[in-house]
Amino acid sequence: MEKLEGIRACVFDAYGTLFDVRAPMRKLAPEIGPHAEEISRLWRQKQLEYSWLRSLMGVHADFWHVTGDALDYALDQYGVSEPGIRDEILALYLKLDVYEEVADALAAVRAKGKLTAILSNGSPSMLDAAVRHAGLDKLFNMVLSVEDVGIYKPSRRVYRHAMQKLQIHETPSVCFVTSNTWDSHGAAQFGFQVVRVDRFGLKDDRLPGKPVALVKDLSELPGIV
Repeated sequence: MEKLEGIRACVFDAYGTLFDVRAPMRKLAPEIGPHAEEISRLWRQKQLEYSWLRSLMGVHADFWHVTGDALDYALDQYGVSEPGIRDEILALYLKLDVYEEVADALAAVRAKGKLTAILSNGSPSMLDAAVRHAGLDKLFNMVLSVEDVGIYKPSRRVYRHAMQKLQIHETPSVCFVTSNTWDSHGAAQFGFQVVRVDRFGLKDDRLPGKPVALVKDLSELPGIV
């Protein structure tokens, strides 16, 4: 795999890239019942759809609110109404499992003199909880939320916000790392050099902007930046 040239900063998506968003439903599957996996997928689908639709409608709400609404939809769709289960799931979402290679990969990227940052749809309180729980707080120069902009990715305003905070003026100097195909296209179209983490064998979407590299997990990242 070719090395990316001119990279000054590696900017990471959080959910699905660093943190396993499937973990809460997996842990509570016995209580949720036989449709836990389907509920998990629908929850994630609606979480993303609501973020995009709210951006288009001009009715922003933070990601915690969106996450709760999406969970309510998914639970209702499958008739899960056990008292307290919603709160348990959401509590676990604040303490998501981190993928096992993440800490070592981040440390290796920083050892190469690159700035590191998170750029996420998550609200500041959600990101702070997840990063601290995973013990990653000392591995990032900054953690950036779309709440500073008031619109969700893949709006260009969000990617521009990262450049402003990092004080980087040329888009190809940023390596953007995400496992989400839509985020990959959005960041690439903006001008970042995008590395997509393909944990689940997904194809690129039929959208403008293409990643410059595909990796199976973050352990491959230090070798190309």
